[in-house]
Amino acid sequence: MSSQETFLIDVEQKAISDGHLVNESVRNFLWQGITVTVKDHKTGEPKAILSNIDGIVEAGQICALMGPSGCGKTTLLNVLAHRDATRGSKVDGVTLINGNQPSAGEFRQMSSYVEQEDALIGSLTVKETMHFATRLAHKNTLTKTERMRRIDDLLDSFGLWNQADSIVGTPICKGISGGQKRRLSVASQLITAPKILFLDEPTSGLDSAASWEVISFVKEVAKRNNLIVIASIHQPSTSTFQLFDRLLLLSRGKSHYFGSVTGVGRHFKTLGLPMPIHTNPAEFILDLMNTDFATRHGGIQDRLQKIQTGWNTSQKSTQLYLQISAAINQATHFSTLKSSNRNFPIVLMALIHRSFIKSYRDVVAYGIRIAMYTGLAIMMGTVWLRLSTEQRNIQPFINAIFFGSAFMSFMAVAYVPSFLEDRATFVKERANGLYGASAFMLSNFIIGLPYLFLISVIFSMIAYWLSNFRPTATAFFAWVMWLFLDLLAAESLVVLISSIFPVFVVSLALTAFANGLWMSVGGFLVPPETLNVFWRYVFHYIDYQSYVFQGMMVNEFSGRTYSCGAGCHCMYQTELESECKISGLGVLDQYGYKTGRTGEWVGILLAIVLVYRLLGLG
Repeated sequence: MSSQETFLIDVEQKAISDGHLVNESVRNFLWQGITVTVKDHKTGEPKAILSNIDGIVEAGQICALMGPSGCGKTTLLNVLAHRDATRGSKVDGVTLINGNQPSAGEFRQMSSYVEQEDALIGSLTVKETMHFATRLAHKNTLTKTERMRRIDDLLDSFGLWNQADSIVGTPICKGISGGQKRRLSVASQLITAPKILFLDEPTSGLDSAASWEVISFVKEVAKRNNLIVIASIHQPSTSTFQLFDRLLLLSRGKSHYFGSVTGVGRHFKTLGLPMPIHTNPAEFILDLMNTDFATRHGGIQDRLQKIQTGWNTSQKSTQLYLQISAAINQATHFSTLKSSNRNFPIVLMALIHRSFIKSYRDVVAYGIRIAMYTGLAIMMGTVWLRLSTEQRNIQPFINAIFFGSAFMSFMAVAYVPSFLEDRATFVKERANGLYGASAFMLSNFIIGLPYLFLISVIFSMIAYWLSNFRPTATAFFAWVMWLFLDLLAAESLVVLISSIFPVFVVSLALTAFANGLWMSVGGFLVPPETLNVFWRYVFHYIDYQSYVFQGMMVNEFSGRTYSCGAGCHCMYQTELESECKISGLGVLDQYGYKTGRTGEWVGILLAIVLVYRLLGLG
């Protein structure tokens, strides 16, 4: 028995054991009257992106959405997959399974979506990518042996066996090719045994032979397991085009044909547009409906109108209407997976495991940051080298504290690209119903803790002792604590901003701006008592850097004295002036900082971290 046949049997058995929709459970998926409108920026009037699109796909069939660029294929695919069509759009029409309208949760459980742009974790191997796909989708029902057998069979069927141990690829380390990434994206969704599969340009980046192999295997899986596949596709080869069972032709958001692939040639022949022999039918159809040069050639508009009118008045259009009506009238109930099957702790552990692998393989995530902070510690320690406890060094000590806290926080911007990659994967997997934002955010938080603590320790071991801060173990570990909380808050800020503005340049700029703001109102550059009322009450008290700076200042100056030097002219008037010394408490008084508030400041910092993470959930 071939690996492909083994996988097909496994998927069928898995669907039964999981309680998936099998055999007659999902007979058809239909859509009727799908219309998407947006506001025209020039006229302010509603503008239709899609107009009254109908279709129905039976279990075991694969349907191609085809048309020229900009015709609305991806928009329609998103609507059918219960995803956002486009920003600010209004969607009308219905999508039904067996004549019924499922809830969003039910639909996610039975469907999967493969996006045009591959959202894969570059530091994982091909096999690991498949492994985590099965762990997140089938957490309690597959043994490790079953999971690995299914992965091996699918990798073999998709021509990825030789690349099983190759990484997907990062900006620094080259991995598999673009075409192989496409195949991996499709395979990682097929292994979750969906009942409805949406593919956005599944053959993008593949040559004709690889395209045929992918669609051929998808077709076999669909037929064997009563899977419904709907794929947007641009310009397939003849052999790939003929693999599809159903075809929906779009141009300028309107339907020009829906029916069997084998019948499209006869339909166009009845319109007086016969298909030449030895011609790729997909190319012929797309050429007929391409509107890119409509302004220069008025005949194109007339031809399109002829095709659309011919479809609307055709017998096939009437048959489609009757088929949809019959499916609605024969509506039957369907059942889905139990939500309790998705165990949160198991999902969380899988995400933490995956993030851990990424964290030590992908140098962008933490490796570069550890090296960067180590270099920063050496620079700081040698610039503020062995400061003596004389009053002339009080200000340099304060400057070093500010630099050590504020600049360390600022350099957290290096985490932006790594988080954006994680977020892209999360968005894809959440849309497919694998897990929610809370599991992602919690796993992201947990995996960062040991690395941030390691950075804090390494930095402190170098900079703290070279700069000659208060030389006690208690003071050293208190410094490490403040630095760790500082980095934790800074990384949480990166997560928040990158979640709201998931564009690299924008996230980078806004994070840098926010850190600049926190530096300005933190209490070092301008004392809190002098700070403008607006900046003080609106921003100073929510500035995590201000609490870190206060904590480090108290840690350094609360238990130390400084000599006033020759002539005994003390810069700060304290009770030790008669001894020609300055008590560090006098320095704290100048800033208005009090001792004994460490617990309060730590609590505030933890609250800020929590708020950042909770806001990032949205």
